[in-house]
Formats: sequence, C-alpha cells, structure tokens
Amino acid sequence: MVPGIEPYLIRRARSTDVRELADVLRAAYAPFVAEIADLPDVAAGLENDISSHEVWIATHDDKILGGLVLGTHGDVAHLINLAVHPDAGGAGLGRALIDQGLAQARASGATVINLATHVKMPKNVALYRHLGWKETAREGNKVFMSRSLSPDPSAPKTPK
Repeated sequence: MVPGIEPYLIRRARSTDVRELADVLRAAYAPFVAEIADLPDVAAGLENDISSHEVWIATHDDKILGGLVLGTHGDVAHLINLAVHPDAGGAGLGRALIDQGLAQARASGATVINLATHVKMPKNVALYRHLGWKETAREGNKVFMSRSLSPDPSAPKTPK
C-alpha cells in the first residue's frame, strides 16, 4: 500500500478534469513511450471521452491519481483506457477503478467486457488475466482480451 493515498474517492470525470487526467495518463504511460513506437497518444480525445463514454477518476485530496474510460454498446462494454499515476502505484487504485468499470458495465446491461492492450505490456496482460480476462486474439502488437460480466459463481453469496 502506498502511504497517504487513503482515503481516495472514485467519481465521474468532468470536463474540468481533462488537463489533470491527461497529465496522469501521460505519466502512467511514460515508461512505454520510447519502447513502443506505435503507442497512440493516450491522452488524445479525453474531452470527447468524458462527453461520450463513462470516465471515472480516482482522487485523493482533490488530486487525480488515476482514471478509467469505459464504453458500452448494447450488451458489450469496452475498457478503453486505464491508468494510475506511477506515484500512486500499488495502492489498489487500478483494481478499484476496474471494479467500478465492471459494476457500471453490468448496470448498463453489458454481459461481456473487452479490452485491447499492447504485447510490449506483459504486466498488463498478466494483471487482466489475474482479474478474470481471457486472451481472445492477437493482431499485430495488440492483445485482445474479454471477460464475462455474469456474476461470479465462486463469489460469496449475500444473505437475503
């Protein structure tokens, strides 16, 4: 756990968050920029994402530490982007943002959630596998993964 991060708040992003969230995304992806020539600008289009998708941010003391972009279309959701500032790594923010995205995807009626990551980001692939995603394809430098949004049968049952 990273000291001083808790308590943190997860909330919907607003248009006023674009600049700070863009800085967080760029910091999170900075280690990969030199190594991955085809990495797109990870902060491009954030204002459009906030208006047309669900964008969730994790904050502490009103400072943005991470964000998740989620798109849904019918019964399919797509985890478009997930990033946590390197200074906040290890505090559980990525997992909390993913859990928020999964809950929102389920609430929107999605039954499956997909994502794409880069082959040169093996820690991402391992994290998503650990969290229940299965690799469905590789195309060029992309690794495509999918996860059912059906309730986990091994999850503890809530008493009625």
